[in-house]
Amino acid sequence: MSVGGVGEFGLIDRVTARLSYGSTVLLGPGDDGAVVAAPDARVVASTDVLVEGRHFRRDWSSARDVGHRAAAANLADVAAMGATPTALLVALCVPPDLETAWAEELADGLGAEAAAVGASVVGGDMSASPTLTIAVTALGDLGGVAPVTRSGARAGDVLALAGRTGHAAAGLTVLSRGFRTPRLLVEAYRRPEVPYPAGPEAARRGATAMIDVSDGLLADLGHVAKASGVRIDVHRDAFEVPRQMRDAAQALGVDPYSWILAGGDDHALAATFPAGVALPDGWRAIGRVGDGAGVTVDGGRYDGPTGWDHFR
Repeated sequence: MSVGGVGEFGLIDRVTARLSYGSTVLLGPGDDGAVVAAPDARVVASTDVLVEGRHFRRDWSSARDVGHRAAAANLADVAAMGATPTALLVALCVPPDLETAWAEELADGLGAEAAAVGASVVGGDMSASPTLTIAVTALGDLGGVAPVTRSGARAGDVLALAGRTGHAAAGLTVLSRGFRTPRLLVEAYRRPEVPYPAGPEAARRGATAMIDVSDGLLADLGHVAKASGVRIDVHRDAFEVPRQMRDAAQALGVDPYSWILAGGDDHALAATFPAGVALPDGWRAIGRVGDGAGVTVDGGRYDGPTGWDHFR
């Protein structure tokens, strides 16, 4: 059955029937707005959009995979502010001939990724569109700590990373060449493994700046360097190249470090910490902050793309 066959409100009923709600949800879908508890009295809000053909392909990923990816892209931003995610709002624009089963499975993926961090899908909107588009807004609670912004890094800080980089970009390259293995890389593209708890823990342990690595490590660190007025140097030898990535890179004629340093969509968290502070569990040092501007690798300029830009 198609979306056009069940209609807008029929689809809403089918989707909301599949969702569950956590303790922060005081009023879920069904009214003009949801009501979500905000114990801290401050709400972190972030939004992101996924467009078919630009961010995902239905022949590469299941609807549930796309749901996980759409939720993760937003939940990671909340974690990067040092907050705990509480709720998602989802706007879904679909072609009328889309199968209702696809939309229902998308909701399953969105709900499962949110539930993994104690958040819930609490509402949204739907519309017909020739291009399948998913827009997600995430809300989060700071839990009494100050938000960790991009502008707090200082010379002498240690640059650290939680999570992995390069896996999703390698998976995208593999899929774009017509392959479906190595599974480690392809699955990393389909469903990112985001270290959500690392964000709030970094905030509690004194992180001076933090960012979600969505567009590429060097590109995203460039935002931190610019906002903080510092130079950030990344140490290439801090990254281990997994065997599957090394083998895929050799077979495809790609430098694996181009994936690790410039590939996005893994949604690792990068943060700076004062020198001498013990890094929280799950974080590892990958560089230093110094005087100057921009981002360098091993003290020198990096030749090559540094990340993704939608308009270039």
